[in-house]
Amino acid sequence: MTKTPTPKKGTTPGGTPATVFLDDLGVSFRVHAFDNDIAPGETGYGKAAAAALGVPPGRVFKTLLVEATGPLRHAVGIVPVSKQLSLKAMAVAMGVKKVDMIDPRSAERLTGYVVGGISPFGQRRMLPTFVDASAFDHDTIFVSGGKRGLDIEIAPRVLLDALGAVSAPITG
Repeated sequence: MTKTPTPKKGTTPGGTPATVFLDDLGVSFRVHAFDNDIAPGETGYGKAAAAALGVPPGRVFKTLLVEATGPLRHAVGIVPVSKQLSLKAMAVAMGVKKVDMIDPRSAERLTGYVVGGISPFGQRRMLPTFVDASAFDHDTIFVSGGKRGLDIEIAPRVLLDALGAVSAPITG
């Protein structure tokens, strides 16, 4: 697992903990800012991002948190916004019997980000991360940049390496 870099001022304009994390690693990525027009109380942030960015929803990935009982208590699942996380497949990938989604407030506390802007990078604590294998169907994918209306475009292999993540078929 990769050690979280020491926070410092990043080189990316409008830096967030996610972009600072990637800047500190020295990896290649692009930042895309956009209007994320979504009605209050709705949760289609990823699909709104795909529409705003003009890319297919299969290239935009959402960051979801799960919890399980046992030694591996919390984990991150990264899946396309066009699909759903399979809790059964995620449990298999994690090597546990069962996982449940974490409620939004707990996800915000664990990561330091708000729902709709939870990035896999620069979270308060590095959690085991599993990326849906479909990410490798694309040269680059988009993930949240740490706030609503900001996405990071990154190569799937770079994402996995930066997070010490595992690729697995985790959608249903």
